[in-house]
Amino acid sequence: MTDGDDTTAQTPAETRRSTPGGGVRPSATDVEPSAPEEFGLVQAWWGDGKGKTTAALGMAFRAAGHGYRVHLLQFMKGGADSVESVRGEYNAIAAVPGISYENTGHYGWHGLLDGSDEDEHLAKARGALARADALIEAAGDADLTQPLDLDDEPEAGVHLLVLDEILYAVDKGLLDESDVLDLIDAKPENLELVLTGSHTHPEYLRDAADLVTEVRKVKHPFDAGIRARKGTEY
Repeated sequence: MTDGDDTTAQTPAETRRSTPGGGVRPSATDVEPSAPEEFGLVQAWWGDGKGKTTAALGMAFRAAGHGYRVHLLQFMKGGADSVESVRGEYNAIAAVPGISYENTGHYGWHGLLDGSDEDEHLAKARGALARADALIEAAGDADLTQPLDLDDEPEAGVHLLVLDEILYAVDKGLLDESDVLDLIDAKPENLELVLTGSHTHPEYLRDAADLVTEVRKVKHPFDAGIRARKGTEY
């Protein structure tokens, strides 16, 4: 120790004990119902790069691994000729306790002239919005400070709710910015809410969201004509 330096050298054992986890190597355990202690934030993932849904799914599986109840509600992902009807994430969700999903999208993609019915896109988006509102209301009726039955329906409450592609629905004019802000306002204190989508900066979320992350494209295989690949895009 030098003059004016009040730090004390630690032994390797002391250093390990002072690190997160006390230096214990992470390991897997059985999933048991549990409740998060610090949930309740609003996250938004947007940008023209690949990985917004992937990041949200990563958080969803991580939360489920801790025994929290999680639900994924997908807007605008009803399918297209570039993907198969069964997706890898759905199979994985079915195999993991505590996480569930539903897809409310219409076939194709709004505005791409792919033969899909544009009015049906609007109807599906409005239906998904109503479903999101119902799930948020149900979460408000549940005690999210306590473990939830991992096999129960999402109407019984969830700790984490992912609204996948909802920000794209706003981009496409299928929903209004105020619709998303109303969902955030209605969110109960302990519900973690994750919003994804949009190639346009959702400036309207600046004050309403706690985390806003831009996923920026530097290079994408789609630009070289490589279509969606099984195991990476679906």
